[in-house]
Amino acid sequence: MAQTKDSDIGTTADWVIDRILRVMIGGLMRLPYERRVALMGAATRKVIGPIAGYRKRALDNLSLIFPDMSDAEKSRIANGVLDNVGRTLIENYSWQEFGQRLARADISGDGMEAVEEARAAGRPILFITGHFGNHEAPRQVLTNKGYIIGGLYRPMKNAYFNDHYASTMTELSGPVFAQGRRGTAGFAKHLRGGGMGTLLFDVAVPDGVLLDFIGHPAMTATSAADIALRMNALLVPYFGIRQADGVTFDVVVETPIEYTTPEQMMAEATARLETRVRANPEQWFWVHNRWKPQRTRPADTINPGPGS
Repeated sequence: MAQTKDSDIGTTADWVIDRILRVMIGGLMRLPYERRVALMGAATRKVIGPIAGYRKRALDNLSLIFPDMSDAEKSRIANGVLDNVGRTLIENYSWQEFGQRLARADISGDGMEAVEEARAAGRPILFITGHFGNHEAPRQVLTNKGYIIGGLYRPMKNAYFNDHYASTMTELSGPVFAQGRRGTAGFAKHLRGGGMGTLLFDVAVPDGVLLDFIGHPAMTATSAADIALRMNALLVPYFGIRQADGVTFDVVVETPIEYTTPEQMMAEATARLETRVRANPEQWFWVHNRWKPQRTRPADTINPGPGS
């Protein structure tokens, strides 16, 4: 096991990975945009993903969720996942060119009318999404249309890398706030009085609730629903779906989630994400440890039920 370089910052391995990525990203940023995105996808698929253990994690998760899936199909999906992760990373570093490309992106779904009404009324809007496609694409597209959308993000475990990656999110589409007491307070202040924000809800958290996700219970934060209920904010799932050419996106703004309980609202949000993952499994970040073993009793699992 790598020794800690600085217990408050990260391990020596974290430092080494960060330096490799800095050099790689610096070199790729000199290339034309489409070439840059394709090469980072290939590098993550062939080198970074396998070395970092992301490929194994993706395959393990696929085996858990789809035990009858063939090895060939799991390998195909895992390759696509790593390619998408790499493309997403370099796209967000290339935020200016990324935004220019997204200026031509289509917006579909049934949620834009409600979003426009809330915006006109000065009602807070909280957009939610998962690590799917490029999760920053919808925020960028709406920013191009005049929206100012703050973000609440979970800092990466590699603190060295997080220091410079977090700045890309700020430059991309608006202010961002790191999860934690201070960050959450800043995010709430941004929303208060009719602001807009976005957050991702599909990573395991120790203090969440067990919700069914693709047939298995997964600890899920209720923070998005808690904030929406507390501030009377419109809660809107949206997704940036990568297209076959690898560099363009369709953005879907879905119907807002109705107010019920935080648990049921997040069960509905999770079901919406599951629909996207089942349609394009290679676009979700299967590299996350989404189904961590938990002490919470299985009986506490919430299933959104048919039609959700």
